[in-house]
Amino acid sequence: MTDESPAVDRFARRLRGALRRDAKRLLTPGPSTVPMLMLGPQVPDDAQVQQVIDLCMRIGEIELSSGESVDEVTATMLRLANAAGLPAVDVDITFTSITICCHRGNAAQPVTSMRLVRYRTLDLSRLAETEQVVNDVEAGLLDVRAASARVSEVARTPHPYPRWVATVGWAGLAASIALLLGGGVLTATAASVTTAVIDRIGRQLSRWGVPTFFQQTLGGFLATMSALMLMAANVFGPGARPSFIVAAGITVLLSGLSVVSTVQDALSGYYLTASARIVEISLLSAGLLTGVVIGLQISFTLHQPLEVSGDLPSSVGQFGLSVLAGATSSVFYALAGYAPLRSLPLAGLVGSASWLVYGLLTQTVGVGQIPATGLAALVVGLAAGLLRRGTRTPPMVVTLAGVTPLLPGLQAYRGFYQLAVDGAGSQGLVTITLALAVGLALAAGVALGQFITRPRRRPEEKHQGAEPGASGGGFMQEPEVDDAADTGATMLDSK
Repeated sequence: MTDESPAVDRFARRLRGALRRDAKRLLTPGPSTVPMLMLGPQVPDDAQVQQVIDLCMRIGEIELSSGESVDEVTATMLRLANAAGLPAVDVDITFTSITICCHRGNAAQPVTSMRLVRYRTLDLSRLAETEQVVNDVEAGLLDVRAASARVSEVARTPHPYPRWVATVGWAGLAASIALLLGGGVLTATAASVTTAVIDRIGRQLSRWGVPTFFQQTLGGFLATMSALMLMAANVFGPGARPSFIVAAGITVLLSGLSVVSTVQDALSGYYLTASARIVEISLLSAGLLTGVVIGLQISFTLHQPLEVSGDLPSSVGQFGLSVLAGATSSVFYALAGYAPLRSLPLAGLVGSASWLVYGLLTQTVGVGQIPATGLAALVVGLAAGLLRRGTRTPPMVVTLAGVTPLLPGLQAYRGFYQLAVDGAGSQGLVTITLALAVGLALAAGVALGQFITRPRRRPEEKHQGAEPGASGGGFMQEPEVDDAADTGATMLDSK
C-alpha cells in the first residue's frame, strides 16, 4: 500500500492537469470567423445596387428594342455596371426579356431583376443618346443618379423629326433604289409615292394593333398593285421597267428586318435569341411573299403580267448614277430611322462606298454576287467600327444605312414572280434561296468587320450570360407606348 500511494497521487495530478488544460482550451475564445464569411466582391449598399441595376436595364431596353444585337446589348450593360461599381454582374437576354443579377459574395444575397420588351421601335437618335450616356459614365462625367435622369429624359423625348419626315425618308429610299437598279425618273417617282402611301397606311394599321405579318402582306400587295395600275393606264412608255417599283418596295420592306443582328447573335453564340429572330424574319418575309404573289396572280388574270426586267444596265454613266443612288438611299434610310443629323453624311459615304465596292467586284473583276456582297458588307462593318472610335457614332446607325443599297430586293421579286408563274416546284425557290444567301453574306460581312475593329476586352469584361434579351415593363411611359405603336410595328420599322 505504501509503495502504490505515490503512483496513484501522480496519476491523479496528471489527470487533473490534463483536464484543466482541455477545459482552458475549450473556454478560451478563438479568432473571429467573420473574415471567413466575407467572400466575394465588395459592393455598395442595397440602394446603390438597385439604382445601378435599374439604369443598366433601361439602357438595355432601349438598345434591344431598337434592334441592336444581343452581344452588343450585353457588352454595353456589363460596361455600364462595371463603371458604376458593380463588377460581379451576370446578364441574360432572350429576345423578349432581360435578366440581370448582381453577386454580393456569401455574406449577402444576390440582387436579380428582370424586364420584358413588348415593343420594337426604330429611333437611331435615341440609340445614339443612350450610347453617349454610357460613355459619359465610363469617363466619370456622370454619376448613376445623373445618368438615370438623362436616360429618363431620352425616353420621354419624342422623335427628333416629325413623322412625315420619316415618311419622306422611306419614299426617298424607294426612289433611290429604283434609280440604283436602272429605272428612270418616272419609275423612281412612282416608287416613291407608292412607298409613302404604304408607310402611312402601315402606321395607321399599327395604331389599330394589326399584327406586322398582315402589314407586310398588305405592303407587298400594294406595291405590286400600284405598278399594275400604272402599267394598265399606259403611264410608262417603251423601255420602262415597272417591275422596279415592286423591287424598290420590296427593298424598303426588307430593310425593316433585323438580318444583321440575327446573324451577329448566331455568330456570338446566342442561339436562342438568333432562333427567335429567324422565326420573326421568316414570318415577315412570308407575309411579304404572300402579298406580292397575290398581286401577281391578279395581274395574270387581267393579262397584264409584271414581268421581271432583264439584265441591269452596266454603262459608265449608270454605274456613277448607281453609286450616287447608293449614297442617297443610305441617307434616306438614316433619315427614316430618325438618325442624328450629324450622322447622315457618314451614312451616305458608307452607302456609296459599299455599292462602289460591290459594283467594281461584279462588273469589273467578275466576282459573283454573293462573295461581292460579303466583301462590300465587310467594308461597311469596318467603317462602322472605325467611325465608332473616331466619331462615337453607334455602329448600328452606319451598318443599317450602309447595307441598304445591297439588299436583294430585285432578286427577291424575281423569285416571287417565278413562284407565281410556275408554282413551288419552279426555279423560284432557287432564286429566293440565292436572295437569302445574299442577306446572310451581308450580315456575315458586317459582323466580321465589326469584330476586326471592336476594342479588345479583358477576360473579366467579357459577357457572362448565356442568352441576352429585351426589357420593357415599367420603363417606357405612356407617350413612348404610343410612339412605339406608331413606328415600332409598321412593316418599315419591324425591328
